[in-house]
Amino acid sequence: MTRAQMLVPKLKKIKAIFLDVDGVLTDGTIIYGSDGLELKVFDSKDGFGIANAIHSGIRVGIITARSSEAVKRRANELGIVDLFQGSIDKITPLEKIKKTHSLSDSEIAYVGDDILDLPVLQRVGFSAAPANAVRDVRIKVDYVAKVRGGHGAVREIIDLILKAQKK
Repeated sequence: MTRAQMLVPKLKKIKAIFLDVDGVLTDGTIIYGSDGLELKVFDSKDGFGIANAIHSGIRVGIITARSSEAVKRRANELGIVDLFQGSIDKITPLEKIKKTHSLSDSEIAYVGDDILDLPVLQRVGFSAAPANAVRDVRIKVDYVAKVRGGHGAVREIIDLILKAQKK
């Protein structure tokens, strides 16, 4: 039995997926223009995966420590309603999400790549990270994507969940 097959019982319970941004939805690069504009590069495959998850009835949201107009724009573009920016403490938004949407920890998946994500990753029903996550995260999550953040890792993880749920 493969590792992915062993995860099926956890994956079948997932009703919501929450994502970090830098290093997960992007490769972690932050570009500042001379006018102070912050630029981020998002992968269209991840966007399609997010849209597919939402269409399949899975709530998708973002919990990120940084604040960025680019993230707000991308979230709006994809139909992501649950957007928490400037959240260094990611447990507080998680608790709000659980209460607002009547979710238990076991029904939530989270994808993160760095130390700030660990409290949430260790609490949710399914935890995942892109291939380029820091070691302390990679060794503690349920699943490590084969690809890097910003290069389809979110799509890979969403496809894994949808396949387990036969959606």
